[in-house]
Amino acid sequence: MTMTSQKIYDLLPAIYRLRDSEHGEPLKALLSVIAGQVELLEENLDQLYDDQFIETCADWVVPYIGDLIGYRPLHGVVSSVSSPRAEVANTIAFRRRKGTASMLEQLARDVTGWDARVVEFFQLLATTQFMNHVRRENQALVSLKQWEPLENIQSPFDSLAHLADVRRIGNSQGKYNIPNIGVFLWRIQAYPLTDSPAVKLNNDEHDLRYFFHPLAIDTPLIGKPERERDISHIAERINVPMQISRRMLREYLNVYYGNGKSFSITCDGKLIDDSQIVACNLADTGTGAWAHQPPEVDDGAKVFVDPVLGRIALPQSLKPGNSMTVSFHYGFSTDLGGGAYERADTFNLTPTPETPVIHIPGEQATILEAFQEASNRYANGHKSVVIEIRDNGRYAEAINCLLRENQRIELRAANGFRPTLVLQQDWAITGNKGAELILNGLLVCGETIYTKETLLNLSLFHCTLVPGLQLEPNGKPLTPARASMVIETSTTVVIEHCIIGTFLIKSGSVRIENSIVHATDPTRIAYAGSMDETDAGAVLQTSNTTFIGKVHSTQIMSANNCIFWARLNSTDTWPAPVWCDRQQSGCIRFSYLPPNAITPPRYQCQPDIQIANEIERTEQSLGRNLSDIEMNSISEQIQNWLTPKFTSLQYGNPGFAQLNSNCPEQIRIGAEDESEMGVFHDLYQPQRESNLRTRFEEYLKVGMEAGIFYAS
Repeated sequence: MTMTSQKIYDLLPAIYRLRDSEHGEPLKALLSVIAGQVELLEENLDQLYDDQFIETCADWVVPYIGDLIGYRPLHGVVSSVSSPRAEVANTIAFRRRKGTASMLEQLARDVTGWDARVVEFFQLLATTQFMNHVRRENQALVSLKQWEPLENIQSPFDSLAHLADVRRIGNSQGKYNIPNIGVFLWRIQAYPLTDSPAVKLNNDEHDLRYFFHPLAIDTPLIGKPERERDISHIAERINVPMQISRRMLREYLNVYYGNGKSFSITCDGKLIDDSQIVACNLADTGTGAWAHQPPEVDDGAKVFVDPVLGRIALPQSLKPGNSMTVSFHYGFSTDLGGGAYERADTFNLTPTPETPVIHIPGEQATILEAFQEASNRYANGHKSVVIEIRDNGRYAEAINCLLRENQRIELRAANGFRPTLVLQQDWAITGNKGAELILNGLLVCGETIYTKETLLNLSLFHCTLVPGLQLEPNGKPLTPARASMVIETSTTVVIEHCIIGTFLIKSGSVRIENSIVHATDPTRIAYAGSMDETDAGAVLQTSNTTFIGKVHSTQIMSANNCIFWARLNSTDTWPAPVWCDRQQSGCIRFSYLPPNAITPPRYQCQPDIQIANEIERTEQSLGRNLSDIEMNSISEQIQNWLTPKFTSLQYGNPGFAQLNSNCPEQIRIGAEDESEMGVFHDLYQPQRESNLRTRFEEYLKVGMEAGIFYAS
């Protein structure tokens, strides 16, 4: 019970209260001071009680409770472990379940932020069984009648028995042995794209063959993971973002297909029933045809779907009259290049009466009309205008936009959308003095974006300018030598969380962060002043970026945690694949550079550091200085193996620009904070893996050993 000053005062005899009232209530004032101190004492006592429990204790108490139970802090790179309170709270519960597969799986998901599956490899050993304890599911021979175990061979869901593997699992080499437990992690996440127009195959005279991807390219469909808050069983395929195979779609169609599921198809506003969907191989035959075409049958027309390639083949009776839309999930490593993820904090302009919003569709039907309306709004005194696209539509337009003096226009996709802009001609951006254009959340293909006149600022956030402009169905660029963006004016360009093709700019300044600049091949130009191989690009400042292609810049002010993956071909006129004119100023730090790169001073870059360390080690072992020939031999050997290794360099592939697990660790942990170099630096993948290994040391049973395997 809280003792207020009035309650204490009421406890006094009436005679004292009367006398106190006669003298101006000095006693009441004294009791008020005493009551304040009593209240503080009660609050402190209550907090002391609360501090005994991790759920209610003060923040300063958390480390002490953690120390009492032996808690070790982790890298706070994942939201679930950024504050140790929850982990300390779960420690006792985890220890009660110590060593169980479901608990290890929960632990792996919590500390890495990735979907996980734990496999007890000792249960998959081909052994002579004790007849009083027969394990019927552990069969040494493979049954060819059971399709699902065969489908899952060499996957995280492999259930067949294997011979013993005596290699250590700790370095991810061996698997099947008595003390071994494996943790499979999915680095690729499933990103939804809802009500996106299905795109017809070019030159399909019957209009019956379609692609899921808005760029009309092959893309694997990813299963929408059904995640559990608390893991009570080992993850199955439906619980992880795994590619859908043709056989799995056939056998589990009702699991993957339908509204709110992994994918769905709508024809003329009506959802195609799952009874009409048939899983099928729709690969190319080499003659321009696909492997199969649905026949017309008496019991209803069938729609053929290839989840491996992301293709659809329709019967003649279901040829869409107006529209055909698809909802599906595609795979990628992180929030980059636009998508149905949270982007609201990157919006530059906030709608106000002075900053109106033009909606597409709605107020205007096309982007060109919206720009014309923005010009009209400028005449009415609105110098800042937002053009917002509120769907995942496909806008095939020819755009030329004029920005007036000091006008700011932000063309953006609404939060959670990624529309596709198919340019029918080069997009000319004309800006008067002080004009600024901001692009956010767009997928742009078809032609080049270029500027003229006096555009002051151009900013791109979470955009994709398709490398090669247009792609073949297999993802190869149709015009690999053409640039995605050409800046012909002295403009300040900012690029963040984007994927772009070749970028040409002669003057001004450029800042690129957390992005991919992809020239479609390491021997082509990624960044320069022009394609004639003589003009240097504008002053460059970059961080956490992967450049795939040659770079020629007037000056590199700074480059931190970057990968410059480039090389010269036999006919090249460049002196080096990365070439900076001004080498006296600027700095490149914690980055990978190709051999013979001409750059400003470097600090902790690869392979420079590895070469220097190896030369020093060799000289110490030999007790003498090495000759130039010997040092050149060491340099050449290291340069041959210390190179970035990517899962894929083809845009549209789920593993695009992702460092492979066999990439040299000098690159995988070579950034200034021991994260990886390049565009996925902020994922902190080495720290996530380190967190998991730290926790497994505590929670594995005695004698057990764990290995980490990347499923994607």
